[in-house]
Amino acid sequence: MKIVTIDWDPARERFVAEGTHRGHRVDINAPHTLPEGEGRHGPSGFSASELLLAGAGSCAAWDLVEILRKQRQDLRDLQVEVEGEQQADPPWPYQRIHMRFRVTGVALDEGRVRRAVELSVDRYCSVISTLRGVATVTSQVVIVEHPAAETSVGAPVTV
Repeated sequence: MKIVTIDWDPARERFVAEGTHRGHRVDINAPHTLPEGEGRHGPSGFSASELLLAGAGSCAAWDLVEILRKQRQDLRDLQVEVEGEQQADPPWPYQRIHMRFRVTGVALDEGRVRRAVELSVDRYCSVISTLRGVATVTSQVVIVEHPAAETSVGAPVTV
């Protein structure tokens, strides 16, 4: 079971969340309804709806890293950009979520990488699975060859 605790920080008008692994905190913007200049603070972190997108992107990214490791693909860098389009009216649910995977490695097999992204997005990511049916989830993949001069076996993976 996962447990997240959210605490209100009234002095900074924000929430602070702490997950199951205690000691790792995330600032979350509080909705601001006060007129400009009446104690209103600027952004202090992610909005709650951005955190949902970050959760989907990081969930899919981790699954992708694990699949590519099992395939013995030489992954050197991974960036996931998640774009969400919300309904115009409250409660503003996401209608569409699009994920762009930029996968950098050495001699990556394009078919394996594309299949790994498909598996991550369509089968393994629990966050995306939760969102599916509410929002349409699409993805695209860009594969980048890592500069050959910097290649070495066992280089760290950046996610």
